[in-house]
Amino acid sequence: MHYRRLGRSGLKVSEISLGSWVTFGAQIDEPTAIGLIKESYNQGINFFDNADVYANGLAEEVMGRAIKELPRQGVVISSKVFGATMPGINGKGLSRKHITESIHASLTRLDTDYLDIYFCHRYDPDTPIEEIVSTMTELIHQGKILYWGTSEWESWQVIEAYGVAREYNLIPPTVEQPQYNLFHRKRVEDSLMPVCRELGIGLTTFSPLYYGILTGKYNEGIPQGSRASLEDYSWIRDRITPERIEVVRKLTEVANDLKITPSQLAIAWILRRKEVSCVITGASRLEQLDENLGAAEAYERLTEIDIDRIFASLGTYQES
Repeated sequence: MHYRRLGRSGLKVSEISLGSWVTFGAQIDEPTAIGLIKESYNQGINFFDNADVYANGLAEEVMGRAIKELPRQGVVISSKVFGATMPGINGKGLSRKHITESIHASLTRLDTDYLDIYFCHRYDPDTPIEEIVSTMTELIHQGKILYWGTSEWESWQVIEAYGVAREYNLIPPTVEQPQYNLFHRKRVEDSLMPVCRELGIGLTTFSPLYYGILTGKYNEGIPQGSRASLEDYSWIRDRITPERIEVVRKLTEVANDLKITPSQLAIAWILRRKEVSCVITGASRLEQLDENLGAAEAYERLTEIDIDRIFASLGTYQES
């Protein structure tokens, strides 16, 4: 496992990490989730990502029980705040009230004294940016979080937060967490990456396999028992379009020629960007975890010719 600095900070995270979205507390049972975290740690992963809205808080509870079996100082734990998790009009967003109440709830569910990283899960147009930055700074001073970041913010919003922090001697965001993959890349590459590179902000990207579509498992239809076959995941089925599948088939040919899997190809393609501090992956089985971890070696073997073939497979297809 290789480790990268989180932007210009001194914090180092594994270049491949394990996230809990749509798996912990929902798709897989607790023993499986705990086993995945323990095996991830044994294989060098030190960063585990979460959010208070995942499985209505259950994902945090499961992860909290898992990390009790690991040395706390040896892991980097993150969670997020924004979504509606509490009753009343103030039970969502990024007001000082909701952030403060949410960090206490997350720390309780995770059964830890502090979070290494706390993300603002979305931008909140109803809360002044000064209030958000000052609240995050207070949490750092209180020792409840060590770093804070943003997730799915536009580049101008990141710039705004950074500028306010510098103007009022507050602590700026250290990291942004956007969706980034072979399909969803234009906004990140054209806007976010230049800003984060200039400001020294790291990127911890999510959905590297585009909801599993880039694995190639949907190339010949939707297999029984796959996530897209389940009733609650119709939003994935809506994304399995003929145009995307045609691209994935071409990418699968490239992966086969390189003797790696389509999943490893997709993750390796992201790892080639130095702006990326880590790629957040998901897994519901140990076999998937092992496959994803193999992307680190695949990345080291990618040549410029291979990258050209990947872009040729994509053709003109590009989403925001």
